[in-house]
Amino acid sequence: MKNIVKIVCLALAVCMIAALAACAKQPQPAAKTDKELADEVAALIDAIYVQTRTDKTEEQCAAAKAAWDKLTDAQKELVEGEEADPDYFGRDTGDAKSDDPRNTDNIGEKELLVVSFGTSFNDSRALDIKGIEDALAKAFPEWAVRRAFTAQIIINHVQARDGEKIDNMEQALDRAVKNGVKTLVIQPTHLMHGAEYDELMDAVAKYQDKIAKIVVAEPLLGEVGADASVVNADKEAVAKAVVAAAVKDAGFASIEEADAAGAAFVLMGHGTSHTAKVTYSQMQAQMTALGYKNVFIGTVEGEPEETACENVIEAAASAGYKNVVLRPLMVVAGDHANNDMADPEDAESWVSMFTASKKFEKIDCQIAGLGRLADVQALYVAHTQAAIDSLTD
Repeated sequence: MKNIVKIVCLALAVCMIAALAACAKQPQPAAKTDKELADEVAALIDAIYVQTRTDKTEEQCAAAKAAWDKLTDAQKELVEGEEADPDYFGRDTGDAKSDDPRNTDNIGEKELLVVSFGTSFNDSRALDIKGIEDALAKAFPEWAVRRAFTAQIIINHVQARDGEKIDNMEQALDRAVKNGVKTLVIQPTHLMHGAEYDELMDAVAKYQDKIAKIVVAEPLLGEVGADASVVNADKEAVAKAVVAAAVKDAGFASIEEADAAGAAFVLMGHGTSHTAKVTYSQMQAQMTALGYKNVFIGTVEGEPEETACENVIEAAASAGYKNVVLRPLMVVAGDHANNDMADPEDAESWVSMFTASKKFEKIDCQIAGLGRLADVQALYVAHTQAAIDSLTD
């Protein structure tokens, strides 16, 4: 009997060895190349680089980050897609923990919703956007301050990379309804009455019958005005604040001292094809009215035409200035400030184009958004107060 058991066991062992040998002879799938693995991650990033949120967004954000984390450093450098690149997850923009997404419930009946385009640059988000929100929270302690971003692309980026979840407009407004908010004051951090402001108003219109009272405060620069010569108190306040900060950061005691030293300040805005683009011309008129002859307004988009980089270069050079300080005329010092303005590796950045012109001896960049300036924060507080006051008119 024992011999029979041994024979059976031996036969089974032989069969197993034969089966393993047969498997070994079968062609095995080739290991994925570094480029193939990088391309898979690029595709996952491109999938969340979209302006529309779906019921799959949470899962897609997590999948993109998990796949990125599995890559080696060398493989990460190969990530390249329609929008994807190594900087999407790899660039150090500061600690996201210094920010506050302000996305909690328990709002109460009075909410102050601060709406921004948004930025994936953590330090700038904390200094510029959170700076405004903090100033509003301090000024209006009886109101629950919450946040919404209008750029889903940015919301997805921050969530995938840092695990920070920021509400979009629909989520924030739904949260207000769910929490029983009866009075909603919306303070946009947008610069002007442009396309983003129009989109905000369209989103708010859908909730007029769901919340008893809704009022939207003025954007930073106030009413647009009829033509390029129209200025107002808001534009004057912002002009004074940004120029004072730029002059101080450049090491001058006054704008006049900078002018005498041959230094010009170029303030770069975004630009727009919207009719509100006249706002940039008005800001130039405001600088002139204040006697800031060495301050020039430009825009990334080159709209209006005189604000295009090449035209600003010519204007500053023709005026005889040899030293230039570039600084954003934007609420947040995010992608445009860091890349379109100040990236020396990008031939199309403003610092590169100013350098390539060979018209200037020195070109410096100041990467600082308007939102971190105390006087700008105070202006937002004033706009919010005016909106609150309108509720009782």
